Amino acid sequence: MSQVFRPDGQAVPVTLLKAGPCMVVQRKTPTTDGYDAVQLGLVEFVKPQRINKPATGHLKKAGVEGTRFLREFHLEPGDDDLKPGDKVLVDQFKPNDKVDVIGISKGRGFAGLVKRHHFRGGADSHGSMFHRAPGSIGASSFPSRVLPGMRMAGHMGHSRVTVRNLEVIDVDTEGNVLVVKGAVPGPNGGYVLVRKAKR
Repeated sequence: MSQVFRPDGQAVPVTLLKAGPCMVVQRKTPTTDGYDAVQLGLVEFVKPQRINKPATGHLKKAGVEGTRFLREFHLEPGDDDLKPGDKVLVDQFKPNDKVDVIGISKGRGFAGLVKRHHFRGGADSHGSMFHRAPGSIGASSFPSRVLPGMRMAGHMGHSRVTVRNLEVIDVDTEGNVLVVKGAVPGPNGGYVLVRKAKR
């Protein structure tokens, strides 16, 4: 993350995303696959021995060796007709566009109720014996079970998160860098998907 200044002097918190170049690895059509989509691969240095033989053949067929992080995007009527080997660059986005960013959130391990669900806990006073415990979790003889969805301690984070409607502040077409307002899910150096906002 960083910050930029608007012409009026307002500081804006931003995240810098290296968004490409991406290559079209496969084009799916209704006749062959039953739906309209495109498979994109991020062009990044990767040792050949790190890619298994089936994936190597799949990439060689499209002539886009040296890509990783393959993801599929559905195409809508009116979208560009892309072919294997075509480049998809950051110039798809313009300043003031709204985008959705999808990523895997940071894992927090096994977390308690206060951290995971923001429960208040009990009194901190001496003799309380109820500080960060869950308290009652169900009824008595009826229904004699814990209802599904009960908020409890457990695995927190490391899940797919979509942050919607982030504003594009700037687009660096030379370095393929997208500058978006606000934070995105995941650690520094993590992979995310960027798409035009759906809502």
